[in-house]
Amino acid sequence: MSSDVERRSRRAGGRPISVSFEFFPPKTPEMEATLWNSITRLAPLAPKFVSVTYGAGGSTRERTHTTVERIVKETRLAPAAHLTCVSATKAEVDEVVRGYWDAGVRHIVALRGDPPGGVGQAYEPHPEGYRTTADLVDGIRRIANFEVSVSAYPEKHPESPSFDTDLDILAAKVEAGATRAITQCFFDNDLYFAYLDKVRARGIDVPVVPGILPVSNFKQARNFAEKTGTYVPSWLTSRFEGLDNDPETRKLIAAAVAAEQVFDLVDRGVTEFHFYTLNRADLVYAVCHLLGIRPPQESAGQSNGQAAA
Repeated sequence: MSSDVERRSRRAGGRPISVSFEFFPPKTPEMEATLWNSITRLAPLAPKFVSVTYGAGGSTRERTHTTVERIVKETRLAPAAHLTCVSATKAEVDEVVRGYWDAGVRHIVALRGDPPGGVGQAYEPHPEGYRTTADLVDGIRRIANFEVSVSAYPEKHPESPSFDTDLDILAAKVEAGATRAITQCFFDNDLYFAYLDKVRARGIDVPVVPGILPVSNFKQARNFAEKTGTYVPSWLTSRFEGLDNDPETRKLIAAAVAAEQVFDLVDRGVTEFHFYTLNRADLVYAVCHLLGIRPPQESAGQSNGQAAA
């Protein structure tokens, strides 16, 4: 296969591919340096937006706001601030929403959020707060004309009794004003497409963007998968066998696995991806490079027939 034909096949029939990146607010000066090194590394790839997470129970509210505000002031990136309705009154959440608008943020990722005790604890709405994500979306849209993204679960939310309930919840979020859904990470693409069929059959027509988690630490990813009910295929487990004490090889395998997953999605028509970066740029940058998403000067050089250095 020639490089031109291969490149077209990796661009969903010629349609451009877009990406977005998720970061989390740093806890220490060292983590802050890592975060900003990653943002600096990934910014030239011109993502559609970059999102910044919000801790369980709103535990990172100030750090999230500070990170988002700095992105607005110091970069050309479009930030999307995560926001939950856990452990806060409507008035407190509304104040955060207005603060984001005043800071120049125009995109919010609205989530119910995990209970303060974390995954596995029973969710209890604040008596004076937003009870559901759909209520939160409606509240955000009443305050200002934000773009609002919400979550979607190809393998069903762990707390949902059925896929039908899950789809009802997603439909309510869209009816309240959500414009995009971003999926929980998954490792079996067939599950994503089966879920997408259910979403479309339910009459939900917003983009459902696959959330991709490049697995840099397989043990950590497997523990996360067990807590969230994410299926880990046996072939994925076998890829990382024997590499617990070999981080360099593990990193190469991680890049290959993530690239394989996104290539299959692209070849099946997907044109937009949301990468969970874990504040690390290298794996995500490598996968984007393979997808043909590169800094402008590099693309311009290649289009002029110049060889890459």
